Amino acid sequence: MNLACGCVALVFVFQGNIPVFASLVAASLVFDFLDGFTARAFKAYSPMGKELDSLADMVTFGLLPGAIMYHLFISSVPMVLYQDEMWMKILSFLPFLITIFSALRLAKFNIDTRQTDSFIGMPTPAVTIFVIGLALILHDDRFSLTPTILNSFVIAGLSMILSFLLVSEIPLFALKFKSFSWQKNQVQYTFLVLTIISLVTLQFAGIPVVIILYLILSLINPPNKTVKNTENN
Repeated sequence: MNLACGCVALVFVFQGNIPVFASLVAASLVFDFLDGFTARAFKAYSPMGKELDSLADMVTFGLLPGAIMYHLFISSVPMVLYQDEMWMKILSFLPFLITIFSALRLAKFNIDTRQTDSFIGMPTPAVTIFVIGLALILHDDRFSLTPTILNSFVIAGLSMILSFLLVSEIPLFALKFKSFSWQKNQVQYTFLVLTIISLVTLQFAGIPVVIILYLILSLINPPNKTVKNTENN
């Protein structure tokens, strides 16, 4: 279902239907979580299941965010400039660096033995959530951010930054609770509180902010980097 939602969402990306493709991505995130949760609960792991999960993630959390950023880039450039300037056409493909680096991250993750209770590098779903947040801001821009977001250089710059984060060695915490203890889950609880505050006060504009907070909190209080691989990415 994750893969199916991702494929259909791609169609609506190129139709410019932001509410529909955003809803499909949200559904993909839920299905991806349930898939991993079910596998862990029933210990139903298999090599084929692992590979299928990665391939589905490559579409939904790799190809899709690249396509969305490409669509935003094209929307930000006057058609005359896009048609007449070769450098602008070349620049327009920078968003697909996200797709390429997502593939590298997923491949790296499949052979990485360090991740179990935390991540190393930005998980592909987090990058997708950030990108969807940008699109939703354009759909309902209560803070007049459209001129800032619909800027070809901003989109190109964000594409490169997100691509770097995907394959970086930055340790990032995971939202996994082994207990309800505040002492053992201070970062997770702090993040959840800040997430609620951001979404309530900023609404769609709070979505990218949440991902930025996730990165900042991880940098301030980095998790243990010596971890084993169980990321549902």
